[in-house]
Amino acid sequence: MMNSLRRGSRGSVFGRARSSVFAGLSAVVVMLLTGCQPTVSDRLQGYLEGEYVYVACPLSGAVEGLHVARGGQVEADDPLFTLESSLERAARDEAERRLTQARATLEDAKKGKRPSEIGALDASLKEAQAALELAEKELAREQSLWQAGASAQQEMDAACSARDQCRERVRSLEAELETARLGARADQVAAAEANVRALEAALTQAEWSLNQKRQSAPESGLVFDTLFREGEWVGAGRPVVVLLPPANIKLRVFVPEAQLARVQLGEVVQVFMDGVRESVPATVNFISPRAEYSPPMIYSRANREKFVYLIEAAFEGGIAVGLHPGQPVEVVLPVRHP
Repeated sequence: MMNSLRRGSRGSVFGRARSSVFAGLSAVVVMLLTGCQPTVSDRLQGYLEGEYVYVACPLSGAVEGLHVARGGQVEADDPLFTLESSLERAARDEAERRLTQARATLEDAKKGKRPSEIGALDASLKEAQAALELAEKELAREQSLWQAGASAQQEMDAACSARDQCRERVRSLEAELETARLGARADQVAAAEANVRALEAALTQAEWSLNQKRQSAPESGLVFDTLFREGEWVGAGRPVVVLLPPANIKLRVFVPEAQLARVQLGEVVQVFMDGVRESVPATVNFISPRAEYSPPMIYSRANREKFVYLIEAAFEGGIAVGLHPGQPVEVVLPVRHP
């Protein structure tokens, strides 16, 4: 019985050994058939994307002139396109004429009456002053005669009344002359000034509408596309030229959840492109707070490895001039030591 037990135990040991050998050989065969597993690369797949600038006019009109072509380069303030503007130009001219008329009316109101009218009032005043002087002398003579008993009370009263009438006439003409020199009333002048300001605002609006028919480049960049040709009608707000400034080319890469801690806002990542030996630096300016391509409900460790987060980065200086949207790139994240 002991011998049979020894043979049984020895057989089980040999059986386990043969199983281990067969398992190892099977693993080797699988590796040979499927190829050795490659080492995990630190490079992530990404691409370049452009944020385009759509240049449009807030007013409608036919394209009168297209000053750029697709694929060309423009500098800031370079003319892009011009829309037909005859109505806006006529409105601007009318606003200018109305403003000129209102300003002349305001100046006339401030000046008062004309010099000839003021001269006539001044002459009348001098005549009234002379009549008052004569009336005062006549009154003094009548007072002397009345005191001497040589004149009646009725003649004395008539001389006094004539003196008072001449005095009031002088006061009236003095007030008229002062008013004539002051010009229009204060409320009339204020109304004329308000009219001038309103017409100035109308002229500003007319000039703005006219200037909007001529659009220039807001910044330098590539003319990515032209959406209309000369002679075509463009609706209000419809873009005519599409620009791509170099600063608007950005990197987009999806980082796995396990590597998300390696990157932060403001850090620099290295970007590799086909045909370029050296890497290009890009500064991270956006990290999405939401995961994408994630399983709906189950958050196991295996499923968490499927989490990816969108990261965007901007290029500095003139690096982005030679880049193109849609270009595939590889990205190396900063290395963080534990």
